[in-house]
Amino acid sequence: MTRGRDGGAGTPPAKQRALLAAVVAAILAVSAAIYVGVAADDGAGHRTAVAAGQGDSAVAGGSGGQVGPAAPVSTGTWVTSWAAAPVGGEPGTEPAGLAGRSVRNVVHTSAGGSAARVTFSNLYGQSPLTIGHASVAVSADPDTAAALVGTMRRLTFTGHTSVVVPAGGQVISDVVRIAVPHDGDVLITTYSPAASGPVTYHRHARQISYVADGEHTRNLTGAVYTGHSSVWRYATALDVLSNDADGTVVVLGDSLTDGITSTTGANTRWPDVLSDRLRSAAASGRDVPRYSVVNAGISGNRVLADGLGRPAENTSGLRRFERDVPARANVRAVVIVLGINDILRTPGAADPQRIVGGLETLVERAHGRGLKVVGATLMPFRGHKGYTEAREAVRQRVNSEIRAGGVFDAVADFDEAVRDAYDPRRFRVEYDSGDHLHPSDRGYVRMAEAFDLDAVKGGDPAEL
Repeated sequence: MTRGRDGGAGTPPAKQRALLAAVVAAILAVSAAIYVGVAADDGAGHRTAVAAGQGDSAVAGGSGGQVGPAAPVSTGTWVTSWAAAPVGGEPGTEPAGLAGRSVRNVVHTSAGGSAARVTFSNLYGQSPLTIGHASVAVSADPDTAAALVGTMRRLTFTGHTSVVVPAGGQVISDVVRIAVPHDGDVLITTYSPAASGPVTYHRHARQISYVADGEHTRNLTGAVYTGHSSVWRYATALDVLSNDADGTVVVLGDSLTDGITSTTGANTRWPDVLSDRLRSAAASGRDVPRYSVVNAGISGNRVLADGLGRPAENTSGLRRFERDVPARANVRAVVIVLGINDILRTPGAADPQRIVGGLETLVERAHGRGLKVVGATLMPFRGHKGYTEAREAVRQRVNSEIRAGGVFDAVADFDEAVRDAYDPRRFRVEYDSGDHLHPSDRGYVRMAEAFDLDAVKGGDPAEL
């Protein structure tokens, strides 16, 4: 500062010190305001958590990500640790949803972190959804609704304890401080006081979750959660502020990724196993990306065609790409495992060029977001009730295009990994779940083992 700006040469020393202190305080205040603004943004990269205000109610409308009262200063990289693609409206919940009940979803993490935020969806709701209270906690044990002591955190929404999510909308909670473990289970609980249906859900969770009558979002013992559920409701993503992951890989797939024939609660879907492989390889010193892996599989999903309903249930890969891939935190790569249902669900024989064209469109969209794209060959299905020679010919044509290298940036040859050497149109017996279309647990492990970990190198963060 110049002497003139500080009051000139005649300003007494005491007044100079007082004025200097006031200027420093003003600078610190401005810096703090800038700091809060950074902390409250969408978290695509490195972010810092700071405390925020409190309140009672809110209406969803922003991108979320404000830091809640329980979150102190912390640093790391925002990644998505778990996700589930919304599939449709849960049958039987059309009139009233789950009014007056608490829903405790059990989700399995990929990356750990020091803070978290949760996305809730009312995509298929026909009326506004009121979330009266919500919480997040670390599970005390597998196969239980109990929370680990000291980990229960109330979720807020722009500082409010409740939020109204419009029909067709979603909301992201404020950030809370919580030590989320990698490869562990987290409890995400909501309570809805008012009727709102149908419930937006993910049908094939392969994980037991829980329901209780009344408001029990912060219940620790889990004893009141006497209802069991095999689906995930409302919750669609868990983001964490991580020091053990630098980005997110999203697997866009169908039932082969959703893992509908995997053992419930065992977390043997192939993306789960891939996550374990990446983490173990990085821990051993191998030069591989430190990425979380999240599952955006929907059973029955196709590249080209939607399911029925308004909005359409089981939205096609082309239509849901923006919702389920770049919307996740700090996405670096996407793995596409789609196409077999386009063959099986088309009367007669599907057009292989249309399927390949759809895959190429997905790649173009991913490249537009700076994402590396790994694509998988279509696995065998001889013996399945939908098998015909004409459909097999389409599968072979699509796989030839994929292997030729003109579709994806890299290829995971799942067909070669699981097929029977003596009849390549079939699964190898130990990799077959028994329906000749979906893998067994060993088959899912084999898929993940066949995936080249270096294939996901090279992506840039998605622009959110």
